[in-house]
Amino acid sequence: MEPNTRPTQSGERVSQGLRGVRERARKHKQERFTALLHHVTPALLRESFYALKRKAAPGVDGVTWQEYATGLEDRLNDLHSRVHRGAYRAQPSKRRWIPKANGQQRPLGIAALEDKIVQQAVVTVLNEIYEEDFRGFSYGFRPGRGQHMALDALYVAIKRKRVNWILDLDLKSFFDHISHEKLVQLIEKRIADSRILRLIQKWLKAGVMEDGVWSETEAGTPQGAVISPLLSNVYLHYVLDQWTDQWRQAARGAVTIVRYADDAILGFERQDEAERYLGELKEHLREYGLELNEDKTRLIRFGRFAAFNRAERGEGKPEAFTFLGLQHICGENRLGRFEVRRITDGQRRRKKLQELKQELRRKRHAPMAQVGEWLRSVLRGYYQYHAVPGNLSVLSRFRHQVARLWFRTLSQRSQRRPTWVKLGPIFDHWLPIPHVAHAYPDVRFDARRLAASHPR
Repeated sequence: MEPNTRPTQSGERVSQGLRGVRERARKHKQERFTALLHHVTPALLRESFYALKRKAAPGVDGVTWQEYATGLEDRLNDLHSRVHRGAYRAQPSKRRWIPKANGQQRPLGIAALEDKIVQQAVVTVLNEIYEEDFRGFSYGFRPGRGQHMALDALYVAIKRKRVNWILDLDLKSFFDHISHEKLVQLIEKRIADSRILRLIQKWLKAGVMEDGVWSETEAGTPQGAVISPLLSNVYLHYVLDQWTDQWRQAARGAVTIVRYADDAILGFERQDEAERYLGELKEHLREYGLELNEDKTRLIRFGRFAAFNRAERGEGKPEAFTFLGLQHICGENRLGRFEVRRITDGQRRRKKLQELKQELRRKRHAPMAQVGEWLRSVLRGYYQYHAVPGNLSVLSRFRHQVARLWFRTLSQRSQRRPTWVKLGPIFDHWLPIPHVAHAYPDVRFDARRLAASHPR
């Protein structure tokens, strides 16, 4: 590692020059940066290349990571020269469609390899500025932050703040409706380097290639592009985060918010303010070409008094909501005190089981040990995310359902049907039993806050 670099919070290395950019961004919140492209050096391009996924599908150029690695230094020096001379040209993204949980398809843009390299380098530079601007309640696609940090923050907010109502926001096709004109205007609030701005505009206007046919993208950012998460975070920082932060300053009751990418959950103390916020937000979003998905956006009674208030009205149990794959339910602990129970969302669990069912059919005649190794790896990965306190009963049921799917597959291999008594020990050997993989969210949240307030 080069001696003129230092580790960041995420473990990456940042040059002394970029450290100066971050310090200036921290001290001067209104300053616009006029000279940033010189930070995109051959060394940064090299680091960006090695940060890419090596087995990712190639873009329209057809160049794989392994192919580009041949003669890498000459390639990167040439790329660096073209970027700084203005001769670099962005290539269209190759469009692929991937299925969604609701049966629809989501477009995915696969960028050319050199576009990925340059985008990764620019993201590294811009992160030094925007990481000083982004709000603490924004967790999606940021260095050193992840989904469970957002889940922890939401849990703590509901438990400790005066939350009586939950607003589950869902933006309608957010990534497809980002206004290019508005996006550039928002970026220009901090970035005044015309060469960086031209690069971003090149990527936005590169279009998509599908079945050999090029089409222009008049709005949105290509999902799958390296630059897209940062651009979407910048857009939502100004459109949602900053606006909400200012709105709640004048609110009479408590207002909390946790956002991960385009998923946001807000907690309100007062119902009237939640309804007023929702109405004003709809008008505000229209100015930026966005709208709420009315079918999925919900305002529900939730919190420590939700069960009592709904029982008084004869409305039954409090409604639940789902955030980042976990369903949040009003519950009680062993002492009868309010608790936020979190379990795996049923729709996500059923989708995973359907995927495993199809894959088991394909592996029906594979050796049992090979299938067992694969299922063990799948379950461990699944537990790693979903094994939160209070969710073990759901995961145990999931494990049993996986065993049943495997049993049915093995039953189809021959006319002699195996028995569960015979296969049970095999399932116990290959299918791991779930154990809690995460600390209690309030404990982990407090530990994180304490560590942040006492840096080394």
